[in-house]
Amino acid sequence: MINVNLICVGKLKVDYLRMACAEYEKRLGAFCKLKITELPPARLPEEPNPSQIKAALDDEANRILAKINPNEAVFPMCIEGKMMPSEKFSQEIEGCALSGQGNLCFIIGGSHGLSEAVKSRARLRLSMSPMTFPHQLARVMLLEQLYRAFMISNGGKYHK
Repeated sequence: MINVNLICVGKLKVDYLRMACAEYEKRLGAFCKLKITELPPARLPEEPNPSQIKAALDDEANRILAKINPNEAVFPMCIEGKMMPSEKFSQEIEGCALSGQGNLCFIIGGSHGLSEAVKSRARLRLSMSPMTFPHQLARVMLLEQLYRAFMISNGGKYHK
């Protein structure tokens, strides 16, 4: 079974997003072993300057990198990442498993993104869209796409 490690900076704060994530976590249980790790965001002032943002990203990077296992294929979610249709995403996951890399790690950063230290660890940088989404919603969207990818790989009827 594939192991999926999802590392997120920040907690889900509203019930409807927690409920949506719980539903996809339940569905994913048939296809993978899912582990979600929430890390607290680095504290920043109301109007941070670039050096304060860099220091916060570096702090978050150290904590994120400590949670990544050396044998994991890492997929940071970032705006400059590659966009792909669900079928291609499914093939990417399946390709990892077929090549013996059945441990996957997806990373969702905080409001200022991810440091280059985290991005440089990537097998593939992913982007959902050129649009900006709240990080909490990005978690729901990623879990849904993971479920869709597994359904595609297994010939399920979920994907249309």
